[in-house]
Amino acid sequence: MDPRRKRLLFRARHRGTREADALIGGFVAETIASMNEEALRELERVLDLPDPDLLDWLAGRKPVPTENDGPILRAMLAWTKTQRMGAHG
Repeated sequence: MDPRRKRLLFRARHRGTREADALIGGFVAETIASMNEEALRELERVLDLPDPDLLDWLAGRKPVPTENDGPILRAMLAWTKTQRMGAHG
């Protein structure tokens, strides 16, 4: 894995809370190898967002604001929903 992807994966897995580490880090671990340049740029932007906001969106407690909506965040939402369904199904 190239240094940029390693750095992004580290950032995703070390967010500060176990829930954020598991959700954000899990998604990035599964998808980062297939991300193109545009997706990596968007991932960097998503990782710059505050954890409380990300966790509210990923848990479905709040809708994602239009200015933060994008393919990576939508994929992260779908992945998280699948993970929650698997844990309860």
